[in-house]
Amino acid sequence: MTWTVDRQLALTACEAVAAIQAGRLKAADYVATLLARAGSLSTLNALTVLDMDGALAAAQRIDALPPAARAALPLAGLPVVIKDNINTRNLPTTAGTPALENFVTAENAPSVERLLSAGAVMIGKANMHELAFGITSSNLAPHAGPVRNPYDPRLIAGGSSGGTAAAIAARLSPAGLGTDTGGSTRIPAALTGIAGFRPSVGNGGAERRYHNPNAVVPISHTRDTIGPMARTVADIALLDGVITGERVLPDVELAALRIGLPTPLWDALERVVEQVTRAALTRLEATGVTFVPVDMPDLLPLNDLIGAPVAIREARDDVPEWLAANNAPVRTVAEIAARIASPDVRDAYDAILANALDHLYHDAMNVHRPKLQQHYADTFATHRLDALLFPTTRLVAVPVDELNCSSTVTIDGATPIDEMAAFLRNTDPASNAGIPGLSLPAGVTDHGLPVGLELDGPLGSDRRLLAIGIAFERVLGVLPAPVL
Repeated sequence: MTWTVDRQLALTACEAVAAIQAGRLKAADYVATLLARAGSLSTLNALTVLDMDGALAAAQRIDALPPAARAALPLAGLPVVIKDNINTRNLPTTAGTPALENFVTAENAPSVERLLSAGAVMIGKANMHELAFGITSSNLAPHAGPVRNPYDPRLIAGGSSGGTAAAIAARLSPAGLGTDTGGSTRIPAALTGIAGFRPSVGNGGAERRYHNPNAVVPISHTRDTIGPMARTVADIALLDGVITGERVLPDVELAALRIGLPTPLWDALERVVEQVTRAALTRLEATGVTFVPVDMPDLLPLNDLIGAPVAIREARDDVPEWLAANNAPVRTVAEIAARIASPDVRDAYDAILANALDHLYHDAMNVHRPKLQQHYADTFATHRLDALLFPTTRLVAVPVDELNCSSTVTIDGATPIDEMAAFLRNTDPASNAGIPGLSLPAGVTDHGLPVGLELDGPLGSDRRLLAIGIAFERVLGVLPAPVL
């Protein structure tokens, strides 16, 4: 069998693993192909570090295994990229900020370790919005630079996991890990035409699906989580199964599904987003899926009382805890803030240092967040819903802001609104409630820009949500590769 470059680049994670397990494709050949592509597309700024020697050596070790041992590895030879705020033992973890430049942690994050133990090959670290405090990944740190969208390099890739998304969309890697606080796996997935997953977090403890204490440069212990990203939902299910040990996916019959359409999250969309997502609904409805409009009047008002107070207050304690636990070269929020390169992130850290939202934190956590969680639970139960479905973002990718990292945007000529607030509106509520969310491609606009649809499920329904996503993906298809 001849494995041309184009054929290798087209492989999904599941397809690549199957070929390597069976001995039909050499892991070293596949990794070398992706490393070469990553080098040729460095202007996308998708990766901050490319581990040429380490990745090839790891792939060669996979190839040298006896056939039975190689076939037993769930991720045999799978190249992955890891977001730059996730701890890695052999590559720097900088969170895209100058104060941590070149810093290497002593241990891998547990999620990373599980992927590598299953045979994955880490080819590099992925660029991101500095310190994960933004949704554009227009990073101004000298060692990072703005991540560019493979479908149009003049546009943002979304954030904060924009580098992971851009690398996957550009076929530098079939899969990887991002992190998600308010939408950071799902927003870039939507804008770059891939799938992105936020697992259940709940109230922490046993409800938290991925346990990674002090393994991610944090914003908020209440809201942060690692999340897999890939070109297909089936690939995400593969990574999620390795991380959690839950390999079985439930059966899903499209004609038996009841899917809620939350009215507030379908309101005030960019026209092209509404066109693409409504067309996707029509295709899904033709398979027998039942769509149920649901009002959810308290969704956005409650969410507005939670997100910023929790993130700003918890970062003040969580960041120093990570710095100390990992023996970082700096130990305080002030030391990090003093060297921040991106103006929008500097503003956020000024608010942290000023204790700006402390007075709102108690009610956000003890009054408004429980009400939001109950609002979701009541909605799922009352309407007998399997999931909620809505556009992941209100608008498609916008131009990179080369100076400020984020600014204002307009939706079809309306009054300009804050860019971060516009992109977060639909993803943030699930984050604050701690429920699982999955973005998958809905299609592309007439100008070829990707549009995403998000599925949110009840707390703990992660594997069923992924199974629904796979069923929807079979109907909607995957997007064509960007022309690069």
